[in-house]
Amino acid sequence: MFVLVEMTDTVRIPPWQFERKLNESIAEELNKKLANKVVYNVGLCICLYDITKLEDSYIFPGDGASHTKVHFRYVVFHPFLDEILIGQIKSCSQDGVHVSIGFFDDIVIPPESLQQPAKFDEAEQVWVWEYETEEGAHDLYMDIGEEIRFRVVDETFVDTSPTGPSSAEASTSNATEEVQKKEAPYSLVGSISEPGLGLLSWWTNS
Repeated sequence: MFVLVEMTDTVRIPPWQFERKLNESIAEELNKKLANKVVYNVGLCICLYDITKLEDSYIFPGDGASHTKVHFRYVVFHPFLDEILIGQIKSCSQDGVHVSIGFFDDIVIPPESLQQPAKFDEAEQVWVWEYETEEGAHDLYMDIGEEIRFRVVDETFVDTSPTGPSSAEASTSNATEEVQKKEAPYSLVGSISEPGLGLLSWWTNS
């Protein structure tokens, strides 16, 4: 679930922090810049693990701050494909079951990846697994707040860097649509379509 990623960056330390230890100032600046941010094709940055190398610091003309090239390792949330995770159901919709693991919410289990046969209960706004028994179908509801075990089957990174207008003729209506359909920079797709996956209560209660 968590990996250590080697990174390199140039850190600017303002003059009023020169009285502090350089490592402490750099660690604070790196966490300000990266913590809780998604790095494209890397994952969700959590916190600084350690600093492996500090190169020489420079002060440039017109800027009293020091600039130091830093080699460091950062703790990143980036589950590998087929990894099993446990989260909580945040909500359900026609698009599937939306899951949260506390610090990360952009997880969806699409309808085709649920235990089958499954149906969406419009009244309750939850998905239901129609579990077949000898006595007939038994509805197992995927209620909000329930703990769920799922397999990571896909991931999506979206480059959310600011970009200029594609053409001078771009209308305000198009811009409004783009704002409304703002995508998460990093999202996961899960699956529970195999024995042992799904709500924990399904498998622990006899």
